[in-house]
Amino acid sequence: MRITTPFTRESTAADVVAGVDLTGRRAIVTGGASGIGVETARALAAAGAEVTLAVRNTEAGHRTAADLTATTSNEAIDVRHLELADRDSVAKFVSGWQGPLHILVNNAGVMAEPLTRTPEGWEHQFATNHLGHFGLAVGLHDALARAGHARVVSVSSSAHLRSGVVFDDLHFEHREYEPWSAYGQSKTANVLFAVEATRRWAADGITANALMPGGIRTALQRHQEGNAEFEAVAKDFAWKTPEQGAATSVLLAASPLLTGVSGRYFEDCAEAAPNVPPARDGVAAHALDPAAATLLWEVSLDLLAR
Repeated sequence: MRITTPFTRESTAADVVAGVDLTGRRAIVTGGASGIGVETARALAAAGAEVTLAVRNTEAGHRTAADLTATTSNEAIDVRHLELADRDSVAKFVSGWQGPLHILVNNAGVMAEPLTRTPEGWEHQFATNHLGHFGLAVGLHDALARAGHARVVSVSSSAHLRSGVVFDDLHFEHREYEPWSAYGQSKTANVLFAVEATRRWAADGITANALMPGGIRTALQRHQEGNAEFEAVAKDFAWKTPEQGAATSVLLAASPLLTGVSGRYFEDCAEAAPNVPPARDGVAAHALDPAAATLLWEVSLDLLAR
């Protein structure tokens, strides 16, 4: 059965969390100092959660934390440095975490950037959007298991329709680099993570779901500024506000309506239907393929262990 909720495309994060009490719950939001990450963190804080902003720019993180406290009266807002494309940074973040973790929102990301490689030679979008979040979640597994009924939220995109995970050439070493294909591959990986985490971690009481937040004008589009083709499409696009864009993330992170639900892909506050080309909504079969999900998990473990 496809899951629906009373919430819609127009719902905001505040709408979704209204009446929800997260007192005593601990949450991490990656990229929590910008875009929909701010509004995701704000809604969780407003519901009483202790929220950690995992950010590259801690100065911006502290400004955001002050704003969240001012608007929610919640002083339990922490800021910690995290550079997802840096294995040492992820390891340091994990080792510094103490106690249980009830909610992990893997929200940060980069989109359609020029070809950039990490010191390991990894394509930067795949390294940031997937490998960094994968390493973070795996590293925090025990904290999630200790929490009981923990939730992991994997922010994907409709761009996953552009590409499956190309296991023969994950890092564009042999094929021509195309920014949107690289982004699409990383966003498919975000969904496959939720599929495989469900299989591996269900016995630990951990649920994991992926989502498409919708189109929101944020710094995520910074690499498209000045791109005439992108701006022509953007001019007539039905953009969401950041508050609306955070709604589905908050639904998966906090709503009792999603208790026990795992391994699925949501958009506009409901489980997505299968994609029917040429439509640009719904979920592609390649993003829910259990064999691909298992293979990606093993490949990711191997890459991070090298």
